[in-house]
Amino acid sequence: YGMQLREKQKVKRAYGMLEGQFRGYFDTAVKMKGVTGENLLQLLERRLDNIVYRMGIGESRAQARQFVMHGHILVDGHKVDIPSYRVKVGSTIAIKESDKDLKVVKDSLEKTLKRVEYVTFNDKDLSGVYVRTPDRSELNPEINEALIVEFYNR
Repeated sequence: YGMQLREKQKVKRAYGMLEGQFRGYFDTAVKMKGVTGENLLQLLERRLDNIVYRMGIGESRAQARQFVMHGHILVDGHKVDIPSYRVKVGSTIAIKESDKDLKVVKDSLEKTLKRVEYVTFNDKDLSGVYVRTPDRSELNPEINEALIVEFYNR
């Protein structure tokens, strides 16, 4: 039980969520076809704040979350200020035109060493596309999602 709880808490904190919201993602993952643990991680990766972080716009998920909440991010040309917004495959995520010169944005883009393959990024217009759902092999190997599923299925 202790290992299961620690694993759940680790993932919950990494994505910056409260218990109720995390439980909601788990319940959604259970209803989807496929492996529940992988579904959970894929749902978490589809969050707008996480995609912004994966694109390198934020140095951390918390900073990416703040960019989203402050209205600096556009999804398919529309301002979205909800960090938990579920991004669809093929959606374009961009920095608002008036915010492209922000020092904090430029700093975090300079510090970005590598990006994930399921998100493309264009350095010229500071926009990216969520290309596809990530495979389990592309996600953090330190996460043992089976322990989280066991925890909630007690």
